[in-house]
Amino acid sequence: MEQRLQKILAQAGLCSRREAEQWIEDGRVTVNGRPAALGDRADPCVARIAVDGRPIGASEEKKYLMLYKPRGCVTTLQDERGRKTVADLIRGCGARVVPVGRLDYNSEGLLLLTNDGALVHALTHPQHEVDKHYEARVRGRLDNIPRLSAPMKIDGYMIRPAQVEILEQNEKSAKLRLTIHEGRNRQIRKMCEQCGLEVRRLKRVAIGTLALDPGLKSGTWRELTAGEIAYLKGTAANLQD
Repeated sequence: MEQRLQKILAQAGLCSRREAEQWIEDGRVTVNGRPAALGDRADPCVARIAVDGRPIGASEEKKYLMLYKPRGCVTTLQDERGRKTVADLIRGCGARVVPVGRLDYNSEGLLLLTNDGALVHALTHPQHEVDKHYEARVRGRLDNIPRLSAPMKIDGYMIRPAQVEILEQNEKSAKLRLTIHEGRNRQIRKMCEQCGLEVRRLKRVAIGTLALDPGLKSGTWRELTAGEIAYLKGTAANLQD
């Protein structure tokens, strides 16, 4: 199936879509031996797509990383405003990897990065739902916490009901564990806002059954184990069935 070239390059784990557009404009990308242009489309299963003369299908060691993303860091490879990015945190990992999904600037916790484009696509495609688990410290209308698990519309989209568990609660605040399915932009913050709750701290603790390593400190990373990689690939395969 034909797709835009920048999407193909990003899914291959080579760069972001914005960077891919720049590569195309710089003449670094060819399709079947001819220089590509912005707006070009191709079928990655049929066309010979290359960057700097190297086919994007060329063998490359796959890397799979778990990062404890800190607050005050953007989930992108570069930032026009000069803020710290996740790319700054994983320098020296030995490959150009891209984030699997996103965590917003003020959120922290588990973030996966890889150069396995097929896995990125499977785990982040809008039609593929992977449970994501968060811990949130909230304050405000604590009596509205049960509403978080009710049907709710976010940005015009009716989300699937979240699972909500109260871990701690006092008169002024509560600590919650929330499980969501779609992972839309700032979903938990928007859910809480609708219920009169202010999110003071938000941490992603697991994706599916893959949990954030308790031994990781904020801002550090490690490579996934063979078992963790097998779990993610199995999850991706099930999503595509």
